[in-house]
Amino acid sequence: MLINQTLEKLHSMRLTGLAEALTQQLEDPDSSLLSFEERIGWLIDRHWIWRENQTQARRLKNARLKDSQACLEDIDYRPARGLDPSLVRSLATSDWVTRHQNLILLGPCGVGKTFLACAFTQQAIRQGHTSFYTRQPVLFHELSIARADGTLHKRLAKLARVDILIVDDFAMTALAESERHDFLEICEDRSNTRSTILTRQIPIADWHQQIGDPTQADSILDRLVHNAHRLELEGGSMRKRLAASQD
Repeated sequence: MLINQTLEKLHSMRLTGLAEALTQQLEDPDSSLLSFEERIGWLIDRHWIWRENQTQARRLKNARLKDSQACLEDIDYRPARGLDPSLVRSLATSDWVTRHQNLILLGPCGVGKTFLACAFTQQAIRQGHTSFYTRQPVLFHELSIARADGTLHKRLAKLARVDILIVDDFAMTALAESERHDFLEICEDRSNTRSTILTRQIPIADWHQQIGDPTQADSILDRLVHNAHRLELEGGSMRKRLAASQD
């Protein structure tokens, strides 16, 4: 049949969304009531939605979020957590990403810093931004490998391009000289051009000691802290609370 040939051509041209929309339209008897212009418009709309969904799914996959199900709608605003709903609503617009600002999430272990980081990022991905999640030990390990095989410059350039870089568990241990240098390069490349999210258990006032070299610490923090929104979480472990609720 001619329609089968048309569908095959659409698939060969990678117009899968259009092919699926055409199949749906042919199976719908009410589509015959539409004018030619209406049927074409309907097909284009469906293909557009399909492409947008595919693009968003690809961004989400590339982000490698630790919690890919995290979303702002599921945030727990119990008073003990110290979360300001108005600030969360403001950040939900992702204007901070457009303005190349940073997020710093502070608080004790298990309080929900990673969940919030992933939730804000998930929201930004919905709005067309790209992201990449990593934990600091993993990041420095991968950079060390890249330095050894001669791909460090390529790796740093890739990190510089992503709209939102999430570094979970930042400076949990003292940084080595090569780690300070690499992270300063990342901060320099992204300063005022991209956004970064950091999660950390200890107050910002103690970051200098963990970073190490005072001059490099000043340079790193100057590029991260002074252009950042801070969310300081309080309360007990959300993991323990969730586990208790499931018992």
